[in-house]
Amino acid sequence: MQSKQDTYREGSISLGGAIAMGTGVMIGAGIFALTGQVAQLAGPLFPLAFIAGAVVTSFSAYSYIRMSNKWPSSGGIAMILQKCYGPGAIAGGAALLMALSMVIAESLVARTFATYVLRPFDIEGGPLVPALAVAVIVFAFLVNIAGNRSVGLFSLIMAAIKIGGIALFGIAALWSSGFAFAAASETSQSYGLTGFIASTALAILAFKGFTTITNSGAEITEPNRNVGRAIMFSIGICVVVYLLVAYGVGSSLTIEEIISARDYSLAQAAQPALGQTGFILTVILAAVATASGVLASVFAVSRMLAMLTDMEMIPHSHFGMPGPIQRHTLVYTVVIAATLAVLFDLGRIASLGAFFYLVMDMIIHWGVFRYRRADVGAFGIVLLTALALDAIVLAAFTVMKLQSDPMIVLYAAVGMIAVFAFERVYLSQWVAPQVAPAHAHAHGD
Repeated sequence: MQSKQDTYREGSISLGGAIAMGTGVMIGAGIFALTGQVAQLAGPLFPLAFIAGAVVTSFSAYSYIRMSNKWPSSGGIAMILQKCYGPGAIAGGAALLMALSMVIAESLVARTFATYVLRPFDIEGGPLVPALAVAVIVFAFLVNIAGNRSVGLFSLIMAAIKIGGIALFGIAALWSSGFAFAAASETSQSYGLTGFIASTALAILAFKGFTTITNSGAEITEPNRNVGRAIMFSIGICVVVYLLVAYGVGSSLTIEEIISARDYSLAQAAQPALGQTGFILTVILAAVATASGVLASVFAVSRMLAMLTDMEMIPHSHFGMPGPIQRHTLVYTVVIAATLAVLFDLGRIASLGAFFYLVMDMIIHWGVFRYRRADVGAFGIVLLTALALDAIVLAAFTVMKLQSDPMIVLYAAVGMIAVFAFERVYLSQWVAPQVAPAHAHAHGD
């Protein structure tokens, strides 16, 4: 089992490192890809959608924090699911949904990278977008193969550049507009409550990177205290950054302008606010942020898949490849993400990610509530609130998508059914909660 020793080192991530990792993953995806998508559903209230997303995510984080405090693990979400449901198809399927939602996030960010990089050349569609998206995914793969330490250091530097740069963008855009909010100006369209709640589903995607911290539980120093602290700090930092950006974009552009430029709204907002130089700097910042987001995401997913393979929750085939399992899972991750980046546009990739993530999240809350509440000292009311908020957001999002893009709802449903059916065949039982003792995920029978 030496491959595990190479990649997991207990106590190798400080509290600051964990916060940088969490915010790094969140800010890469969230803000560049999703600001315009959220505005399309929420209208002028879109900055508030990010606050709503943070509230739902904070309730969600409770389940993960309570479980991680009790059993800090490099298995993270897979470990939580197995502790709740035992090694059956429910745990395996939900863990696979999480892994897939992470791969989807990766292709979302890769496509966003391509969209922003091509902005100065006025290229909006065509074959260059998927081609560049695939190129950045392959780059992330190569850096990841170089090893763990390079990823950690790179993430820290990138997180600092991203947070500083994006905050400066928001402040500068607000300042130059005289703190007026253009997006609130008259708009021909009315945006209802359902649209706002549905937009929260996409805003939640901007925060779901906090799960990266739970997935590295065993490596964080003093995990019983620091996992929870790192998660709450990361969410807090992201709320501030996202609000600055949302108000910055909204102060430069009307809602119609944000929606028509939804795939590159930050670059579009930078132009009137900060001139051509600001526009170019924003494009560079977006490229740096999204490239590093893809990098962190590739690392996190390959870890998650390697863990699922170790826990015998998914089958594994080497396809004739040499080396440790995590290298194989890196290859699978990159192939799936690249395929998605080629096949789907940004809006559809984001929607697919939202469906997968919310369903997985609800399965976790229910599992903790049903099987582990007493063990981890969790308040049932908080768990049920988290479950209800997810359900409301998912319902509103499904209603909106059935109206605007029914095919993506079908793709998501077929994908989820396939995942659970596959796991049911592979693991031959739905749940095995009698495997309850804390030491139950020893692998060897």
